[in-house]
Amino acid sequence: MTTRIGLCGFGKTGRSVARSILEDVDARLEWVVRKSDHVSRGPLADQIERSNSGTNRMFCAASTPIEVLLDTCPVDVIIDFSGVNGLDYYGDEAARRGIRIVTAISSYPCAQQEKLRDLSTQTPVLWSPNITLGVNLMILVASLLHMIAPTADVEIVEEHFRLKKGVSSTAKVIARALGVLESEIKSLRAGGIVGTHEVVFGFPSQTVRLRHESVSPEAFGEGALFAAHSMIDVSPGLYTMEDLLIPSFIESARKLQPRLLAMNS
Repeated sequence: MTTRIGLCGFGKTGRSVARSILEDVDARLEWVVRKSDHVSRGPLADQIERSNSGTNRMFCAASTPIEVLLDTCPVDVIIDFSGVNGLDYYGDEAARRGIRIVTAISSYPCAQQEKLRDLSTQTPVLWSPNITLGVNLMILVASLLHMIAPTADVEIVEEHFRLKKGVSSTAKVIARALGVLESEIKSLRAGGIVGTHEVVFGFPSQTVRLRHESVSPEAFGEGALFAAHSMIDVSPGLYTMEDLLIPSFIESARKLQPRLLAMNS
């Protein structure tokens, strides 16, 4: 079954997400909504406009009512890489129609977080400040290790480009998952680092390091597509990437167990 997707946001990351959707044989990019009303130029915008189905289009939020857009070009999932106010544009109408919401906005104010919770009572909503599969797998593994060894020292280090201000939202999510105070996160700013997060577990006789490094914005597209496909079969509620990954993690562990038993026999 093909997942019909609408994309909000066409900045640098949004473009990468659009490319990922266009390349996925199980997904169809029905439309892109942008904040700006000037005509987009370039191969990617042309590819979206010239889709074989004739339904992939570029729209401006200020001049395109969401109700009209969803009537004309219905979707199963809306992926949001726009900004904190994008939710005001599509949220209520998406929830009313049961359209899944996948938002990767890094930081919402309290009012918008409450709106997400309200919308999730009507339709499945996923909010992930960092939607890459690698980061969320790292969080899952780190949480598991922390449960196994709760007395180990835990340090969180995040590295980003020189001009990035404040502690990264992803590092804050990692800290909350591991019970680390935000003030204890170590930050490094240098050059053009895209984004690196590391969790260090310190034991008396050994050290375990879990590290994720972003090398391309396409990683966000891969994660967004995984979330979009996974959200199709879930019930209304507010989800994280870990919620979607845990079932696959458990199933993989079950498949691995017989191999481990065979190795030890």
